[in-house]
Amino acid sequence: MQTQFELLEAETLKLTAAERARLAEHLIASLDEDTEIENAWATEVEKRIADIENGSVQLIPVAEAIAQARAAIK
Repeated sequence: MQTQFELLEAETLKLTAAERARLAEHLIASLDEDTEIENAWATEVEKRIADIENGSVQLIPVAEAIAQARAAIK
């Protein structure tokens, strides 16, 4: 007797490649669902974009940022 997983797997393999890919994306996304964390990140990203756009922060080239970080840990 087949398990529910085996039956589901057999039916899933009958789908087209595109349908299986779409299903896989949905399944993987369902593992990572944590709307509180995602919302917090979205808020932080919006804040950082606003800070850049209104000039309250100054962007520096990555090479300079790395050099500053290395100097700080010496």
